[in-house]
Amino acid sequence: MKRFLLLLPFLAACSSTPQITNYLSPYRIDVRQGNFVTQDMVAQLKPGLSREQVRFILGSPLVTDMFHVDRWDYVYRFQPGHGEAQQRRLTVFFQDNKLTRVTGDVVAEDVAKADAPKPTTKIIDIPGPAAAGADSPEKK
Repeated sequence: MKRFLLLLPFLAACSSTPQITNYLSPYRIDVRQGNFVTQDMVAQLKPGLSREQVRFILGSPLVTDMFHVDRWDYVYRFQPGHGEAQQRRLTVFFQDNKLTRVTGDVVAEDVAKADAPKPTTKIIDIPGPAAAGADSPEKK
């Protein structure tokens, strides 16, 4: 009983600090749901592709509606353990079993920018002190 009374002031001191509760929060996993569609996948889509070709590129759609047979929805949701949820949506439309249009958050990269070579390094010329001093009018 005496030991408990000796520990009581230390426990009271710890309870007033709110920072301890930040370290004692439970672990939360990252939750990924749906189809993750990248820009590279969308760039491969061309009008006139068949349903099988689109399924090969994007995977099976998350939502196929029996009332909208010519529409496939690819929805992706990412909920990190600590933070805000992110959601992406891509809708693919067909007509006569051929791809007609694609809408949504994920867009293909511009073809002109994708074909241009991307520089790996950048060279910057900095004049040395001798070159800078030769141009100045104060030097005699």
